[in-house]
Amino acid sequence: MHVGYTAAFQNPFDALSDTEVYRQEMRLCDLAVELGFESLWTVEHHFDDYTMCPNPVQWLSYHAGRHPSTLLGSGVVVLPWHDPLRVAEDIALLDQMSGGRMILGIGRGLARIEYEGFRVDMNTSRERFVEYARLILDALETGYMEYDNEFGTQPRREIRPRPQHSFRGRTYAAAVSPESMPLMAKLGIGVLVIPQKPWDVVQKDLAAYTEVYTAELGEEPPPPFSGGSVFCDESADKAETMARTYIGANYESVMRHYEFASAPHEGVKGYEFYTGITKYIDRHGTQGAVDSFVDLMPWGTPEQVIEKFLHIREMIGTNAVMPGFSYGGMPYDQAEKSLRLFADKVLPELKSLEVEPLSIPGAMASA
Repeated sequence: MHVGYTAAFQNPFDALSDTEVYRQEMRLCDLAVELGFESLWTVEHHFDDYTMCPNPVQWLSYHAGRHPSTLLGSGVVVLPWHDPLRVAEDIALLDQMSGGRMILGIGRGLARIEYEGFRVDMNTSRERFVEYARLILDALETGYMEYDNEFGTQPRREIRPRPQHSFRGRTYAAAVSPESMPLMAKLGIGVLVIPQKPWDVVQKDLAAYTEVYTAELGEEPPPPFSGGSVFCDESADKAETMARTYIGANYESVMRHYEFASAPHEGVKGYEFYTGITKYIDRHGTQGAVDSFVDLMPWGTPEQVIEKFLHIREMIGTNAVMPGFSYGGMPYDQAEKSLRLFADKVLPELKSLEVEPLSIPGAMASA
């Protein structure tokens, strides 16, 4: 199994300077590569303390040079906030410089603060995502982009440097709502699973996705990636205390960033699923929602963490995971200790699992 490392750059309530957060998080990225993690990931977010990486492709370009054998994952680039031609150019450039090491993760976003900041109507997000994804993937195959649609007109222009490798089979989308699954399947895109729902529900979503993908493309989809927050300690009691404290704080930051308590998605086209999260919080209370989120994550002793990853593997058939270890304001010495123990006791077991290999040109070249 492929195992990557996700950096989130969280700074809850501005407890530290952003400079210190970046210094520590970049140090942990270097350490993760040193310890044997095979890819580095981050996610695009803007304007608050939730996740401070406004440009994943720029960030990955730095690591492409710093770690010449490591794969580079965007988890995700949020397409509706960008000009699709510029996204295609950025991706092609990074993939050219890195020798085909990019794993392209894309998404459509759902935070009001970000959509309003970029002056994009959230009601158009799903249509923009589908159209921009199609345009970008086509441009990365053909080497040019041209369109005239409801979102604008683009005269034909070449992508230079020209894309060197195909992104078919190594493009994934963060899909949470069940309505998104068939859309991703029709686009021929894999799925990034960020644990938010019970695994049996995710399993059903993926079954529907696989059915559409197979019908549309005549082949099986790539296995999904899976993320999540890990805490690993030799003491089961300490692991649970830390998980409930800091993974819980992480989910509290999710609720603040997405304003779930105030139902910002009510009546917004394409976000019907997310109004259900607000209703769930109303029924179960904030602490109930936090506890449910924490329970989904792979934390515990090394043996417990391995068991939980094996359960995820059994439920959704993933061949790659990209966990995060620093989140929710956790002290960095505790994040590092958890990371080192995971690398010592869990990482070898996961990497020894026989799974379908990743279809990444740069990975195959360095194998």
